[in-house]
Amino acid sequence: MAERERERDRAERERGLPRIRLDLPRERPLRLLPEYDPEAFGRLSERIARFLGTGRFLVWMTLTVIVWIGWNVFAPASLRFDEYPFIFLTLALSLQASYAAPLILLAQNRQDDRDRVNLEQDRKQNERSIADTEYLTREVAALRMRLGEVATRDWIRSELQDLLKELEERQEERHGERHGERRGLFPADGDRRSDVPDR
Repeated sequence: MAERERERDRAERERGLPRIRLDLPRERPLRLLPEYDPEAFGRLSERIARFLGTGRFLVWMTLTVIVWIGWNVFAPASLRFDEYPFIFLTLALSLQASYAAPLILLAQNRQDDRDRVNLEQDRKQNERSIADTEYLTREVAALRMRLGEVATRDWIRSELQDLLKELEERQEERHGERHGERRGLFPADGDRRSDVPDR
């Protein structure tokens, strides 16, 4: 078995084909540009963009410009590093703006991607909710149809009351008939007439 693999490796080397081995890690090609984690860079750009959009950044930026201009106007000439046209300040501000704009756009793109994913998840959740609601509506309608055929408690109660009244009436009729027969055979005390005259 090992000899077959060696022969296969040798044949592939002779043909100039690299042998891809699954038991060894792949060699990474040499890159001239440094590698970076796009997710980490995106998080950093979002943090910077959030800071650039705060009042704290505006206050610090304003204080920096005021100190810069004040130093270069009122400081002794030997300590000034940016004379009146403030070329270095202009360069620094334009450099800051040139970096801030792409960082803000990158943060907006990431936010758009998150919003798109959230919107898609909300849409799927809404579709599931609508499907569940439709299913429950059909089930409730089916239960209503089935309950229409089932006797309700009030209907059973009224039917039982009607039956009780009917039974009571029949019992009274039977009881009345029995008393009537008894009267004929055995008259009540008040109805008894004696054959013997009163003495």
